[in-house]
Formats: sequence, C-alpha cells, structure tokens
Amino acid sequence: MTVVSCTTLHSDSPKMTSAREQAPGDASTDQASPSADTATSTGVPGRKTYKKPKGRPPTPPPIPTIAIFYGFLAVNALAAAFAPIQDCDEVFNYWEPTHYLNRGSGLQTWEYSPEYSIRSWLYIVIHAIVGKFGSMLSSRPSFEFYFIRLALAATCAACETRLCSAICKTFNPRVGIMFGIVMVFSPGMFHASVAYLPSSFSMYTTMLGMAAFMDWRGGLKTSVGMMWFGIGAIVGWPFSLALMVPLLAEDLALSSLTGDVSEIIYRLLDGTVRSLLALVSSRYPIRSNTADSDQALQVAVDTFFYHEVTVVPWNIVYYNVFRGSSRGPEIFGTEPWDFYLRNLSLNFNVWFLLALCAGPVLGLQFLLQGRSATRQSPIRSMVFAAPFYLWLAIFSAQAHKEERFMYPAYPFLALNAALTLHTVLAYIGTSDRTKIVGKIPAKLKLYVVGLSVLLAIDIGVARTIGIYSAYKAPLQVYAPLHEAEFAGTEANVCLGKDWYRFPSSYFLPKGMRAKFIKSAFDGLLPGQFNEAKTGFGFFPGTWLIPPGMNDQNIEDPGKHVGSMNRRP
Repeated sequence: MTVVSCTTLHSDSPKMTSAREQAPGDASTDQASPSADTATSTGVPGRKTYKKPKGRPPTPPPIPTIAIFYGFLAVNALAAAFAPIQDCDEVFNYWEPTHYLNRGSGLQTWEYSPEYSIRSWLYIVIHAIVGKFGSMLSSRPSFEFYFIRLALAATCAACETRLCSAICKTFNPRVGIMFGIVMVFSPGMFHASVAYLPSSFSMYTTMLGMAAFMDWRGGLKTSVGMMWFGIGAIVGWPFSLALMVPLLAEDLALSSLTGDVSEIIYRLLDGTVRSLLALVSSRYPIRSNTADSDQALQVAVDTFFYHEVTVVPWNIVYYNVFRGSSRGPEIFGTEPWDFYLRNLSLNFNVWFLLALCAGPVLGLQFLLQGRSATRQSPIRSMVFAAPFYLWLAIFSAQAHKEERFMYPAYPFLALNAALTLHTVLAYIGTSDRTKIVGKIPAKLKLYVVGLSVLLAIDIGVARTIGIYSAYKAPLQVYAPLHEAEFAGTEANVCLGKDWYRFPSSYFLPKGMRAKFIKSAFDGLLPGQFNEAKTGFGFFPGTWLIPPGMNDQNIEDPGKHVGSMNRRP
C-alpha cells in the first residue's frame, strides 16, 4: 500500500541550512537540499539535477495515502450530494452553458455573448464531456448534474491528498493531519470543493502547485509548480497567479544565493512552456520544437465556439481592470473592507483566526527558541504562509467582493492554521519544568487542546448542517415537475424575485424552459441560448449575437415574459 512518508534524509550540504533547517530531535529528513554538493550535469547547458544524499532510512509513516484520499472523498461526496449552490454565477455562467451543449437549451448571460466573450468554453467543454458520460447511465437531467459534481468531488479529493502528503513529508505529519482536519470540517471547503466555478478549479491547481513548490526531493520543481498555477490561471481564473508570487520569489532568492542564474532561467522557461503544452498535449518536458505552444487549446476551443479568435483570459483582465467606472465588477455591488474577515470567520471559525496568526507565531517561535517547530526553517515556513496574506490583502482592497473569490486561497488558509496550531502545541507541549508552561500537567494540556479542536470541528459541522437545512429547497422544489402527470409537457417555469436561487435547467423536465417575470430586480437578466438548428451548424447559440445584452448591468425588458401561461 502506498503511504505518506513522514521523515526525511539529512542533507549534507552546509549551504542550504538557512533555507532548510533540521528541527532539533529529528534524526533524519527525507528531502535533499538542492545544493552544489549534490548537483550533476544532465547534458543540457546550464541545467543540473540533484542527487539525494545518503542518510538514514525513513521511519514508518503513520497514515496511508489511500486512507487520506478516501477520507477527503467521503466528505466531498457528501458535499456533491447535499451542498446547496452558493452563487447564482455558478448556475447561469457554468451549469446553463453546459446544459446547452449537452441538451440543447439553456440560459445565456452577457458574458457569453460574442460581443464580450469573457467566459471560456474550454472550461465548459471539460465538464460537458464528463456530463455526457453521466447521461449514458441515466437520461434524467439531474443525474448528469450530480454526476459532474461527483467528478469534481473526486478531483478535489485527489488534489487535497497530494498536498496533504507533501505537507507530511515536508513539514511534519502533525501539520498534515491538522491541514486535513481544517479542510474536512470547514463549511467553506464543503461548498468550494464541488462548486462548478473557475475559482474552485484554480483551487485544485493551487494545491498541486503548492505540493510541487513544497517538495524538494530530487531537486527544485519550479517548472512543475508553475505549470499547475499556469493551468489554473488559463483554464480557471487568471488572478490566481498572484498566489505563486511568494513561492517563485523564494526560488529566485535561492538561485541568486547559489549563483545558479542559468538554472532559474531554465526553470522559468520550462514552467511557462509546460503551462501551454499541458493544454495541447501530454508531452511533459520541454522539447526542441515548441511550436505547439502557439496552438493553445483554449484559444482554439474559444475560437471554434465564438467564431472569431478569442483570448478569454485577457478579456477577463481587460473588463475587470481597464474598462472604467461605468463597467467592471463594481457595478454588480460593493462590500466594506472587512467583508472577507467576517465571511472567513463564518466559513472557517477558529481556523481562520489561527491562519491570521501564522506569521507572528512563526516569528515568535524563532525569536524565543531560535529554531522552527517543523522540519523547515522559519523563513521557508513563512514563504508558504505569505500567499494567504497577499491574497486577502489584494481582494480586501477591491470594492466588489464575493465569497468565491477566496476559494483559491483556501488551501493556504488551512496550511497557515495547521502551522500555527502545530507551533503552539510544540511550545505548550514542553516538559521543561523551568518554564511555566512545563509545570502544567500534561493531561490538563491535552484536555484543553482536545476540547478546543473538537469545539472548532463542532462549530464547522453545525454551520454546514445549518446551511444545508436552510438552503436545500432550491435543489428539491422542482421534483414534482418530474411526476407522470407532467410527462411530455412543454411549458415555461417562471421565476420571480428569487430567480437567483434557480438551481439550473438540469432540474427541469425535457420540454420545459425557465423564464423570468418582472420583479423588483432592475438589472440585466440572462437570456436564452439560440436553439436554431437547420443551416446554422454546431451550437449556433455560442456565436450568434443574442439581443438585449450589455456589459453595464442595464435592464432589458425583453428578458421578461408577460404571464405564466404555457408555451403554445
């Protein structure tokens, strides 16, 4: 059985002690430091690989990798089955286009109009293919919906497992266990893990990128980390690249100290090309001919659907950053600066507070005891704590705020919380009687810590159950329409002021369409994808310009129907 390795081989290189410090009491470490002493030539000019120096064999690991995966999968599967849809953007910008590709009808937002094209069809196509496999098992539309969700749950579980394993190997098994607890029992992860959103996709790739930057066994994996962050930015959300900045800065600093300038240039180019090649083929390393990178899959797919050359990541950045005050995200609502502080407190309770304390606690640990509580140096621990602070600062400064904007940073939040708790436990767990904390009975400390962790878990579970029980209705209210008396009925299902709670056309029987009636909402509602067939080729709704769309959230009366009568 594959298991998580939790010890590391000691590095013989004195040059890396500032970046990788062995904690006192650890007899071995299984990660080799990429130093000059372990470098060998690969035949590629300016490139080196690193041999793992000999040392003590690793001690038996405590947690099998497969057990970690099944634990994450079980919780994510529950989320796939029961989690309410948190954001109407998930429905109208992702579930509805997928329904159109697979079932021929769906609601269309202005973002998918060829006039604006700020949503990529590549992300939709990936999920539509998964949904097609689900439709082979059952013709019921809602089955396809939950099949896609289950696929998202499994993907997230695999990414969580990879990162948790890397944390156990790199920092400490206890840090990895605490990371898993935060991820499993937090309401925020309950809905983010299976959300059909680019920010969730970026969260998946962020976990894989973190693991690559974290794991130095066999040498630095900058190019692999860059590849995953790059895929998350291209296919998912472009802004998620910001999370890579502190990790890349560490690599640049390390290369400048060791003088391997050519090596860092190679890794940067390698990572950039991998990000592009991963979207067009399975070829992993750099090849001598990189012309395929010009045939970026995303551009090809979007050009096919929009019928014109389209670079969606640039369109997203251009609209959100450069379009001026009459456009951009602010026209869809603004929130005060402390919105994310309140939101993350609800979604992660005590874990969020611990995540905020990671930097100060790691610094105090080093100042007071002169060493790190993990196998990594305090500086390297702070490198991995920094992205969460950076992300929180960037998005707290933006006027337009949404809960899903925090999804890519959730793994960093969980890691920060785990590092803080581990460091605190290492301090209070001392048996040194010369210190006040060492005089406290061990059982008392165990009870206090255990009850505190259980309380945090209970709060998270209680909120998760509360969210489900309070907001489960949208996923259930359309079930009577599937009864025999409505079989074959063609009708409009009209939505009023609660239109944003509509769970998608996957919950309507074949022949029924969602329509809107006039309500207090005075912004722009979605329209319908064009369902023309004869003479228009494949998916005409993706390239025919729909009427009444604009990028200023101005109401279009044409999106309303006048009555709740059935369609003729």
